[in-house]
Amino acid sequence: MGDPHYESYMGLGPKRIAHWEHWSCPDAATAITGIDYYQSPRSCMLRLAEMYPFVGLWAPASDKPIPRIEEQTDKGWGRWGESYRDNWQQHDASHRFASLDDMLRFSPLAQGDFTGWNVVVDGDFRSEDVIYERYRKGFPAEWGDKAPAGTAASVGFYNTLFMWPLLVFGYESFLSICLEPEFDRIMDEFAEINRRVFRAFARLPVNFVVCHDDIVLSNGPVCSPAWMRRHIFPRYEEYWSLLKAAGKEVLFMVDGCVNAFVDDVMACGARGIISEPYTDYKSIARRYPNCFIAGEGDNRILMRNSPGEIRRMVESMVETGRMSGGYMMCIGNHIPFNVPPDAIRRYFDLSGELGYR
Repeated sequence: MGDPHYESYMGLGPKRIAHWEHWSCPDAATAITGIDYYQSPRSCMLRLAEMYPFVGLWAPASDKPIPRIEEQTDKGWGRWGESYRDNWQQHDASHRFASLDDMLRFSPLAQGDFTGWNVVVDGDFRSEDVIYERYRKGFPAEWGDKAPAGTAASVGFYNTLFMWPLLVFGYESFLSICLEPEFDRIMDEFAEINRRVFRAFARLPVNFVVCHDDIVLSNGPVCSPAWMRRHIFPRYEEYWSLLKAAGKEVLFMVDGCVNAFVDDVMACGARGIISEPYTDYKSIARRYPNCFIAGEGDNRILMRNSPGEIRRMVESMVETGRMSGGYMMCIGNHIPFNVPPDAIRRYFDLSGELGYR
């Protein structure tokens, strides 16, 4: 029996429809397993994974107790799973830049080292070798420069390109300056930084690279197709060609409704797309047979906790899975801390019962 994630990424249609879940609901883990997540986080998640092995849930490294949510005093920018966020990257960059003109004078290449910038992927990007060494440490030395064949060994990068200016300048400021002539140079420099990243990734012992960029909102594109086809998509094609030449496949991750850009992303060389339930997955499955797709499940349905509605959602997901050998079950807009445990249990149970090709 092969690796169901590898087989799904490659569109090979494993009999059991595999899952890719975005999980951060500790209270549900406690309720479903009967093991207190905050007291014994590893034991709790290992038990949940044992109960639902096909979901592929991750467990913490130890059973070191975690402070309960009501005991945590720094509320930060809102709760995320078992704790509170200490920043919100897209919110504001006024602490970093004095004005919009100051932003337009910024040189990403001159900066180079983004350690401590809260751009999700903080670190030193001044050379390909520095980037390579930082990521190579995450894989077994005995693999050399090649991952085992037939495995889902992967590396992910959050700032595939669009996220760089969004995170460095803040969302509103990015939109305020992205049409200025001076912005072309800024995008050229961010592109050079990522050229280093993807050259480094091409050398890593992985079979897949998960490339994240939130190029859309829940109702469609952030920037115009013309802007995207000038600044973003040609660089995707360049970067992903580097990876494909090294025998690696690209999985594109994007929040929102990506319908408007599916064809662009696929034309750039992606093996498939993981997104949110606002996206039309059945349409993608029809246009791109057996490409990787995930994210059709909807946490708004789980939040309503209607047994009939959850069953209909799972049945629809299974229907799409039978259309595509690359389909994976996934609550695309996340399983956050406030989803009712009973709804999650029902979703997992129904997936176990119905989730077959």
